Amino acid sequence: MPELPEVEVSRQGISPHLSNQQLVKVIARQRQLRWYVPDEVLAQLNQPILSVTRRAKYLLIQLPQGDIIVHLGMSGHLKVLSADTPATKHDHIDLLLSSGMALRLNDTRRFGAVLWQHKGEVHPLLASLGPEPLSDAFNPAQLTQALAKRGSAVKLVLMDNQVVVGVGNIYANEALFKAGILPTRPAKSLTSAEINALVPVVKDTLAAAIKQGGTTLKDFSQADGKPGYFAQQLLVYGRGGQPCVTCSTTLNEIRLGQRSTVFCPQCQR
Repeated sequence: MPELPEVEVSRQGISPHLSNQQLVKVIARQRQLRWYVPDEVLAQLNQPILSVTRRAKYLLIQLPQGDIIVHLGMSGHLKVLSADTPATKHDHIDLLLSSGMALRLNDTRRFGAVLWQHKGEVHPLLASLGPEPLSDAFNPAQLTQALAKRGSAVKLVLMDNQVVVGVGNIYANEALFKAGILPTRPAKSLTSAEINALVPVVKDTLAAAIKQGGTTLKDFSQADGKPGYFAQQLLVYGRGGQPCVTCSTTLNEIRLGQRSTVFCPQCQR
């Protein structure tokens, strides 16, 4: 599944092609994605695209009357191509632009979403989200309060979108390794010093992934078709059973919250 850096890279890739364009028409070849594509999306004819923003893993294509919300799900990806490019099997949604180009959503598994948010309203999927990890709202004081009474594993809390958005499995593994914190530790057991160290590590890890173009996983590619390169820098994720890059101890791999969790039993406490 594309994580926050991959979604942000997609936003950066498509934004120059959409900004200051007219949305001429929305074509839905398949409306039954994770949720049914609402009529309001298809009704957006000849509307100026004001900007393309991101909230957590959701892309918001901003129009005068509201926002088209796009989520890539497990296997979705976006490409900007000529509007007359023949559609392939899993090309479900096209946003036709006044430039003669189209923003096309391809989603093999149909776990993605194309939704609508009226201007001045907040869609229920966005209403309870925590702070953006790269914003000032995600800080040691905020994280301290969020962890204070949580007895579950710190990795699971860090992946809770009500605590902070977008710290998915890959980046939670990486950040906890860099901060020297065992992912299985009860969240409330972290000290002030550990929280003060963890917050900037999370920010730096995500920022580095965005800079490198996102992590190349099974289904993700940038809008221009180029893959991300952050996978070349992964220190623990996907490396269970291999030596730690710091101390050469064999990395342990366990299942935590049904997700692969890799850590160094020597470097992480």
